[in-house]
Amino acid sequence: MRTPVSTYRLQIRPGFTLQDAAGTVPYLKSLGVDWIYLSPILTAEKGSDHGYDVTDPAAIDPDRGGAEGLLAASRAAREAGMGVLVDIVPNHVGVATPVQNPWWWSLLKEGQQSRYAPAFDVDWDFGGGRVRIPVLGSDSDVDALEIKDGELRYYDHRFPLAEGTYTAGDPSADDPREVHNRQHYELIGWRRADDELNYRRFFAVNSLAGIRVELPEVFDEAHAEIVRWFREGLVDGLRIDHPDGLADPEGYLRRLREVTGGSYLLIEKILEPGEVLPAGFDCEGTTGYDALADVDRLFVDPAGQEALDVLDTELRGGQPADYEEMIRGTKRRITDGILHSEMLRLARLVPSGTGLGVEPAADALAEIIAAFPVYRSYLPEGADVLREACALAVRRRPELVDAVGLLLPLLLDAGPEAGAELGRRFQQTSGMVMAKGVEDTAFFRYTRLGTLTEVGADPTEFSVAPEEFHLRMARRQAELPLSMTTLSTHDTKRSEDTRARISVLAELAAEWKAALARLQELAPLPDGPLANLLWQSVAGAWPADRERLQYYAQKAAREAGNSTDWLDPDQDFEKQLSAAVDAVFDNPQVRAELETLVELLTPYGAVNSLGAKLVQLTMPGVPDVYQGTEFWDRSLTDPDNRRPFDYCARRAALAALDAGDLPASYTDDTAKLLVTSRALRLRRDRPELFTGYRPVAATGSAAGHLVGFDRGSAAGAGALTLATRLPRGLEQQGGWRDTAVDLAVDMADELTGNTFGAGTVPLSAILRDYPVALLVPTS
Repeated sequence: MRTPVSTYRLQIRPGFTLQDAAGTVPYLKSLGVDWIYLSPILTAEKGSDHGYDVTDPAAIDPDRGGAEGLLAASRAAREAGMGVLVDIVPNHVGVATPVQNPWWWSLLKEGQQSRYAPAFDVDWDFGGGRVRIPVLGSDSDVDALEIKDGELRYYDHRFPLAEGTYTAGDPSADDPREVHNRQHYELIGWRRADDELNYRRFFAVNSLAGIRVELPEVFDEAHAEIVRWFREGLVDGLRIDHPDGLADPEGYLRRLREVTGGSYLLIEKILEPGEVLPAGFDCEGTTGYDALADVDRLFVDPAGQEALDVLDTELRGGQPADYEEMIRGTKRRITDGILHSEMLRLARLVPSGTGLGVEPAADALAEIIAAFPVYRSYLPEGADVLREACALAVRRRPELVDAVGLLLPLLLDAGPEAGAELGRRFQQTSGMVMAKGVEDTAFFRYTRLGTLTEVGADPTEFSVAPEEFHLRMARRQAELPLSMTTLSTHDTKRSEDTRARISVLAELAAEWKAALARLQELAPLPDGPLANLLWQSVAGAWPADRERLQYYAQKAAREAGNSTDWLDPDQDFEKQLSAAVDAVFDNPQVRAELETLVELLTPYGAVNSLGAKLVQLTMPGVPDVYQGTEFWDRSLTDPDNRRPFDYCARRAALAALDAGDLPASYTDDTAKLLVTSRALRLRRDRPELFTGYRPVAATGSAAGHLVGFDRGSAAGAGALTLATRLPRGLEQQGGWRDTAVDLAVDMADELTGNTFGAGTVPLSAILRDYPVALLVPTS
């Protein structure tokens, strides 16, 4: 199996095609990248910028470059000695525009007789033999239906008509409402989706319908094009999106490994603290959110926790945040709201002989899911997780003891047998609730420090000491050496440099409290926790234009759901929110307050950014660089983190660095490019320097402000990473002073070219030019 040393994620879209990706390969090769890493490339919904809404798995999207585009990108990579990793989406397909998806179109036209009926997860009995499609403004909108060109139309929506259900050639001969009643689908008001939908979705997205890749014939057809890539030597590995949605993730990975010839596989799996991948998962690891959480917390000052907690409590009217109770509530908000259809479907699978009605069963199942500490319990391995969740549900709701007792044995049975459908579907559902209830709701409510509420993280873990970090890295080296590491993705809620700047607030809690108070006076928001999140995010991303910040503010507020939400926006609150953002641009006092804060944070944030980047690029695992982030990138949540960027500027800057034009300051744009390129090149060109892991401690009064590790083996020194942490505190105590590290051999810094002899070397010498160093033995 060929494995990557590093990857570089490229977002392939109509505005940046596979041919464009091929054109970046020479630059990426020079940057030090080993494999290019492509977002989904199969045919997707027209105009989709992300590609996770695949409409035809049989072909590469022509708008993304088509088959010839992948050939060009692969050929360019091969000629440069690089590999290709591609993101695939096995859990669902895009159905927003039915005519674009031949599988879905066939299902709607032919119903249960369609050859694709088994591929979709439809509860036909509940729908009276019809698929419910929630596209109408209200149920009365059936009056707006019309028949045109042999199709049923609802404004711009097009649907097929079953044979024999209308008078061909004479649309005026039939009442569209009656024709609609004869179809294998039922168009319903969009608000009914929460309770009455009868097909499995991706999360609560009605336009993404789940497919059943656990069926061999569905797997084969959905993966025929992907298999071709490996057969023809175009691709070397795959990233699997949302495996927690699959009926049998373990079986899926086993089959995928087989049909790809044993190729490199990563899964987009969120691991909660202490959780490990199931032993039966045949893959190299995750896409790196677990690593992101560890690296972030290494650069957060634990001394700031108490002051930020006090501020957070004040902003909540004196009531401290109880995270466990918060996520219980946000999960129940999801199970009783946008995913209630999924809970009712589970409840309908409870045998009637139990005596549990549908609503009581749904309530008990929702309480169990709300008690889950992880996204999914992989049975039978995760049976204890399920049992513990059931026990917690009963402690919280003692009146559910009998219902939970009846449900537990049913939920523990998640095998392939027909009678185990409840257990299987429950497994597929728990992760949906976790993602929507925690990442997409609670993370916008628990706002004491925005760095901590990132995808895959536990925000109650405030910081990680170097000693604990080293233990985790040693485990990663031993257990997951080929798992990906990352700091930014297309899904992160804030990019790495935005978070690095926000992390400084833990060192400046008093200054932050004063700045926030002044901002609230000048541009008041009645939602204190949201104001905390908003101004942290604005400061972290600044400078930013009005449109970006307005979009983020509205999305953050609606996701939090405390003062407004997606279904029923509070217009008065959103006007206040919009005015607060406008004040950044229109009110000189607000602008001055913000810029004073940003000026204070920026140099320390840059230290954090460079430290986090060097640590991530050199720690155990396969480091990924998200597109464009070799320069400073201060993005917010999607789609802000998917904006186009300028490769020409990066190419020119890299050439200048290579010509000896090093950045004069660590805050310069090219400082991060310097760190990224030198670390990537070293990992690719000198793999023998990255075979082990050993903590390197400093001595002296500022020893706690250094994180260091040697990637060599017991046989000798390897690459030595040294990074500054908690820079504000370091500055306040007078810098490095007597702090030093012991070098076992003569070494040179890859960033500056400076050399240091073996022995005790002052950090003030090693870190004279930049707050990080990457040392290698000179012989």
